[in-house]
Amino acid sequence: MIGFPILFFLIIISALPVFLIFIWFRAGKYPLGPRWFLCALLGGVISLFLAALLQSCFSRPGSIGWGSQIFKIFIQIALTEELSRLPVLFLLFQLRRRRDGNCDSPPSFWAATGLLSGLGFAVVETASYSAVNPGLALLRAFTAALLHGACGARVGLTVISLKTEPVRALFRFLTAVILHGMYNFMILSPGLPAVFPVFIAFSAMASSLLIIRSRA
Repeated sequence: MIGFPILFFLIIISALPVFLIFIWFRAGKYPLGPRWFLCALLGGVISLFLAALLQSCFSRPGSIGWGSQIFKIFIQIALTEELSRLPVLFLLFQLRRRRDGNCDSPPSFWAATGLLSGLGFAVVETASYSAVNPGLALLRAFTAALLHGACGARVGLTVISLKTEPVRALFRFLTAVILHGMYNFMILSPGLPAVFPVFIAFSAMASSLLIIRSRA
């Protein structure tokens, strides 16, 4: 069992993407105050527990073979984790509208909120994995965390367009699930170069930041 100083250090490493995104938001003067920033991160932590509950419903003990692996990667992991973000972000959306007198915030705001929620999810997940294998901390902080943030941004845009643009909302959500699933598939495929999942994570995060900046 690792000691508290090492655990604290692993949490700091896991949170490095959060610090970098905070600096990026401040430099770009995006309208996310510290309180909302923390609320979005906490929403991601809550969605982690929701995902665990959903995954238990989709578990298929004893299954082997490629079919069961694809099911596990794209349904039990990717789909459930992206689904877990929906109710949390929807609740944040409703709270924000009530606070602002039913005035909707711009799409960039919700893409940023979803991104932060994904990073909050990733901080806890990375720290828990790293507690078992500390060597994973930095690798996951700059691959899996970026992937979660990028998918979260797409789910954030999904939430605000569910009523007005349901087809586009479905497309955004499925994009998040497919990106997530492809990343996991490449991580779990020993024959594929390690650079492939890294490329997916970085390119997905870069496109999410471009979406936030272009819609600001």
